[in-house]
Amino acid sequence: MPLTALARPRRLRSGDTVAVVATSGPLVPERLAGGVRLLESWGLTVRVGAHALDRHPVLGHLAGTDEVRAADLQSAWCDPAVAAVLVGRGGSGVTRLLDLLDWGAMRAAGPRVLVGFSDVTALHEAVAARLGLASLWGPMPATQALGEHPPDRDTAEHLRRTLFEPESVRRITAAGASAVVGGRASGVTTGGTLTLLASTVGTAESRPADGGLVILEDVGEPAWRLDNRLTQLLRSAR
Repeated sequence: MPLTALARPRRLRSGDTVAVVATSGPLVPERLAGGVRLLESWGLTVRVGAHALDRHPVLGHLAGTDEVRAADLQSAWCDPAVAAVLVGRGGSGVTRLLDLLDWGAMRAAGPRVLVGFSDVTALHEAVAARLGLASLWGPMPATQALGEHPPDRDTAEHLRRTLFEPESVRRITAAGASAVVGGRASGVTTGGTLTLLASTVGTAESRPADGGLVILEDVGEPAWRLDNRLTQLLRSAR
């Protein structure tokens, strides 16, 4: 089945309330505070999840237990005052939350902007598959790029324009980027972190990408591992 366009939430406006939650790894308090200041400088009111600074009592790579991380996400999404949910940082652990969320209640709450990358890939896929909603692969407030002082100017401005300004993103490129195979293509953008896409194969969140433009983000992975995971995705689509 070809990939089809998803519903889009509205753009943000000055005065909107946004929520920052921790769904994966533990947040650095100083970076979280810096990211909150940045969002507030854009005229946003920021609510931080009640357990955003928790740490799992046994599994140190997780920000709190699965139950409290899921509860913070659910509460933020279903809050009628919240226009966007921004995940504080990536890491690992989002897939552990997906079966703990009340997707019916989240669907009834209406569309929200969702922002995140890396491990948040699994949540993007779930929101697309279960809510029919497009979400934003973007920088997160408790990371070095946005949470350090000063934040990375270009990264911050790109996120601000994407959140607030209609059709603000026209090109995706990077210094030194080059095409391996030239040409033109059109389609619905999809993708994320290849590792997470491969790990969701066989679950309710795994979506076919036929006819889509797949954009992948994996840093520091050896070529053999990328080849293995790409082959897994290709074979699973048969």
